[in-house]
Parts: sequence; structure tokens; C-alpha cells
Amino acid sequence: MKERASRGIGYALASAALFGASTPFAKRLLPEIDAGLLAGLLYLGSGIGLALFRWLDPRRIRASGKEASLARPDAPWLAGAILCGGVIGPLLLLAGLKVTPASSVSLLLNLEGVFTALLAWFVFKENFDSRIAWGMALICLGATVLSGVGQKFAEVPWGALAIVGACLAWALDNNLTRNVAAADPVQIAMLKGLCAGSLNVGIALLQGAQFPAVGPLFASALISFLGYGVSLTLFILALRHLGTSRTGAYFSVAPFVGALTSMLLLGELLGKVQILAALLMGWGLWLHLTERHAHAHAHEALEHDHLHIDDEHHRHSHPGDAALSRPHSHTHRHDAIVHSHPHYPDLHHRHEH
Repeated sequence: MKERASRGIGYALASAALFGASTPFAKRLLPEIDAGLLAGLLYLGSGIGLALFRWLDPRRIRASGKEASLARPDAPWLAGAILCGGVIGPLLLLAGLKVTPASSVSLLLNLEGVFTALLAWFVFKENFDSRIAWGMALICLGATVLSGVGQKFAEVPWGALAIVGACLAWALDNNLTRNVAAADPVQIAMLKGLCAGSLNVGIALLQGAQFPAVGPLFASALISFLGYGVSLTLFILALRHLGTSRTGAYFSVAPFVGALTSMLLLGELLGKVQILAALLMGWGLWLHLTERHAHAHAHEALEHDHLHIDDEHHRHSHPGDAALSRPHSHTHRHDAIVHSHPHYPDLHHRHEH
């Protein structure tokens, strides 16, 4: 369980690093690509890139290491995630950007992490305690401090409601995606990118946007594959191991990574505010990293399909084969059991407290 948790934390932080670093590079393309079109290209490019990766991946033709595919019951959850995160969120963001000061936008975007945790805790009933709540608060406070660097906090106009709505849409996306996180993360991220990207690119073209030259288009494709496609794939893997609120907390360090990348690109130095933000976020991450949640809990009988090895939660037989220590996927059944050990709200620990 400790190894699984460490892997999930690594996935979440890597996802945040890729997404955070992609923002300054994407901003450099804005003089050459329409903002609405760029938003669509970043989604679409990630979907196309992951589709090519999935097609070339040798694991797709062998059982060992192959992820479970999406199933029919996953469709409503995935459709809701695509609608909220890939369609409603970007549209509300663009609407808000037109009438909202940049200083307010950068601050308001930090609400995504807050909304993600609140929905996970109070709507989807994910477990948390005071340590996790304080850690999340410190991380969000650090991101808020960082967002206000060099800016005056302007009065928030009504357009800010659209930004808040976008953050809520992305928070819903994160929580809905958790319900399909057992399936192939590359397939999930690919479908989200293709569906959302196609729609957003179409909207931008209808509004008169023009496709950029080959150079900027190639640059946007590279940014989208790493900063959106690979980042989202890692985010889904983290959801599988950590649950939504904890994954969202680790992902909240993305603004700091983005700011640090901007400083390196522009040759700027860390100031007092950046250092304060880093200390607050580091304190919050420490509270999460040192969490130890253990108690007697009951697993209800469950049948599902996902990539796994035969560990303490997967003690089932395989036709004509002994217990498998290598990763594999197939439909399997968990019998009801009561035991105690440290755990996170992962695929097998979504019980009440």
C-alpha cells in the first residue's frame, strides 16, 4: 500500500509539473495563434498524440501490462467529464476572460482545487480528516499568493462568475473522471482530448480564427501532447491510487511550477512572495505526504476490471495459471472482507467512515 501511494503521489506531481510548465510556453504562442483556437488545439493535439501512442504501444496486442478498456457503464461518467471539463469549462473561461481583469482571473482559477476537494468530500463522500483539510488549505493559499505576484487585486466584475463556473466545471470533471479511473488512462485522456478539442477548434473557426503557420502549429502539438495529454494520463493514474481530493491537492502545485518556468524563461529571480508561496505549498504537501490513515474497514463484494497484480486485494484464481505477479487485467471478483491496514481512498477503499 505504501508503494502504491508513493506511485500515486509521483503521478500527481509529475502531472502538475507538466501542466504547469506548459502554460508559459503556450502563452508564447498567443501572438501567432488565436486564443480560442489555441485552447482547442491544445486539447485536440493531446487526443491525436495519445491516439498515435496507443496505436503504436506494443502492450495493446498482448495481455501482460495491458490496461482494461472502457466499458458501457463508463459512458455516462466519461461523457459528463468531457462535457464539463472539455466544453463548458473552456467556454465559460473564454466568456469570463473578455470582461474580467487578468488579476482577478489568476486568483479565481485557484478555486478549481478548492471545488474539486469540496465536491469529493461532501458530494462524492470521499474520506478526509483535519490534516488533509489543512494541507489543502495551505496549498491553495500558496497558489493564491503566487497568483497575485506583481498584480493589484481589482474589483471582481460580474464576468468573474463565468470564471467561477469554469472552475466548478473542471472540478466536476475531476470527480466524474475518478469513476472511470480503473480503465485505460490513455484511452480516457485520448477521448477527452479528441472530443473537446474538435468542438473547441470548430467553434474558434466559426468565429473567424485562422490556422497558424506550420512552426507554431507544431509547437502547439508538442505542448499539447506533454502538457495536456501525458499530464492528464498521469492525473488519471493518480486518481486511481489516491482519490480525487488528494490528487487535486498535489496537482495544485502546478501554478508554482508555471511561475518558476516563467522565471527561468524570462530570467527573473525568486522574490519574497514566491518564497512565501513555496513555503505554504510545501507545508501543505508535507501534511499530505505524512498522512497515515489506518483502521478496520469492510470491503463489500465487488466485481470489476482493471490493471493489477495478485496482492492482498487480488487473491483470485486464473484459469490454467498460478497467481500472477506481473501486471495484467481481466474481470475479477473481490469477496467481502474485513481487515485493517494503512490506505488511501483508491479503487478498493471507497468505504464510509
